[in-house]
Order: sequence, then structure tokens, then C-alpha cells
Amino acid sequence: MQLEFREIEPIKSMNQLLDLARLVAQVKGPKKVAVAAATEAHVIEAVNEARIEGLIEPILFGNPERMRKIAQELGISVENLDLRPARDPEEAAELATKAVSSGEADILMKGLVHSSEFLRAALNREWGLRTGRLLSHVLVFEAQGYDRLFFMSDGAMNINPGLKEKIQIVENAVTLAHALGINPPRVALLAAVEVVNPEMETAVEDAIIAKMADRGQIKGAIVDGPLALDNAVSEEAARIKGIKSPVAGKADILIVDNIDVGNVFYKSLIYFARVRGAGIIMGARAPLVLTSRADPEEVKFLSLALAVVLAERLPYVSA
Repeated sequence: MQLEFREIEPIKSMNQLLDLARLVAQVKGPKKVAVAAATEAHVIEAVNEARIEGLIEPILFGNPERMRKIAQELGISVENLDLRPARDPEEAAELATKAVSSGEADILMKGLVHSSEFLRAALNREWGLRTGRLLSHVLVFEAQGYDRLFFMSDGAMNINPGLKEKIQIVENAVTLAHALGINPPRVALLAAVEVVNPEMETAVEDAIIAKMADRGQIKGAIVDGPLALDNAVSEEAARIKGIKSPVAGKADILIVDNIDVGNVFYKSLIYFARVRGAGIIMGARAPLVLTSRADPEEVKFLSLALAVVLAERLPYVSA
């Protein structure tokens, strides 16, 4: 069976994303996932669910006794899990990263380890997964009443990105959208206003990035900003405010100004709106599954499904 990835129909829901991940695994085989510090119930649940679905073959690094105990409490057979010892979360992150950089595994996943330790391993200059590009986090989520997926970046990696970093954050999110068949995606650069106010650094930087896209310096996307959130996702709000833009009301990608805005946005969606979402780090040599340690099991499972698709799609997206 031939699986052609250069052109696919746009993925518009998490169910469609899961279907594509299943197809990838069916045709290409399950992806191997190295999990750093897999000593948390939601992580083991998500990994086991993805394994049962046939999406992945997990390698779990951490305290074997602790992992066995959690698995047994969940009713999961440890015979189906590849458990590998690590003294502490830091060593687990190192061993998991080396498994990916050596080619033994395809995907790196964060378990019960601090993001700083996880990323320090992923960015190690000797055996890490650097590409020379900026790493940025993208949340993919579906929202009730919309006929498309949304992408939000960056709510987990870059604290207060400057203009150069924001451009790469946009490019990383666009690459992910392309991988899911959304081409060209419409990118909204979010601010509190929809006018260029010289006293608001965010609005000025957004305007610069939008003009760069107009001039072809950012490819593969339709970009506009500054736009307030309501104007970005509601055509009615844009109409009322008299905003004429190819992005207003139709945005696929939402770019926030800093990690505080993005993190609150992310957790508001998960905890208040109960959206179905998946998180991934873009810019590395392999997909990095990075979710909050407290995220529900479904978020971790969907993130694995996204990583499975991405691991197969990325070599084809820019071809």
C-alpha cells in the first residue's frame, strides 16, 4: 500500500488527526517513542493507549520499580512495556534523548521531569537534537463551533521572544500546519489592538512581520497583525470593527507575544473550555512531545498521535 504525503486533505479535527496517525502506523509501522522519566500515571496511560492503538512502541526511562507499580495500579501489563533504568529524571532525559539521536527511537516525550531538564538534554551539543533553528511549542486544538483546527504558539518555550525569534515561531507553526495539510494557513499575530500603535512594541513587531510576509520573506502562509483575538477568530467581530483583512475571522494560527499570555491561553483552553488539544515542540531533528506534567491523559495521547504524523510528514513537507 502506497502512502503519499506531499498532498493531503486538510486535517480539521482531532478525530481526523487520529485517523491519519493510524494510517501512518498501519502503512509505515508504529513509531518508537523514548519517554523521559515515565513515572507518572497519565504518561503511562497515554503511552499504553497509543501502544494498544498500534501507533507507537514505547521505551520508558526512569525508576523501574516506580514504573511497574504505576502500571500495575492502572491494570497495565508491564510485560508489554520496555522499561529502562535511570537514576533520576535528569539521567532519564539524557538516555531518552540519546535513544532518539542515535536512531533507536523516532520521538522524544517528556514525562515527570522539569521542562528545563528535558530541553537541556534535547539541546545538548554532543548528542542532542539541535538543527540550528529556534525551538518553539505549538498547541493544536479544536474548538466547538469551528470547522478547523487552531494552532497557538508559543506558550511553553520562549519567554519573551524578540522580532527575530517571533519570525521563527511563525515559521515553525506554519511548518506544522503544512504537515497537517493546511496550506496556506492564515496566521494572526495577536495583540490587544488591531491598529499599529507606536507605543505598543507588540503591535509594531506584528506589523513588521506581516509586511515581511507580504514581501515574500515569510513563505507558505497568509500573515496579518496586529489583530485582537476576537478579530482573528470571529468574522462578525471583524465586520463590526470594520477590519478588512484576509486573516480576520479566518485565522488558523494564533501567535502570542510572550510565554505568560501563551501559557494562560493554553491552560484556560484545557481546564475551562475542556478543548481537545495536543502539544509539540517544533524546530528539532525529531518531534518532541512536551505537555504540562499536570495535563490530562487525553492531551498526552493526542500529542503522541500528532508526533506520529509529524515524524512521518516532516521529510515531505518542504519537498
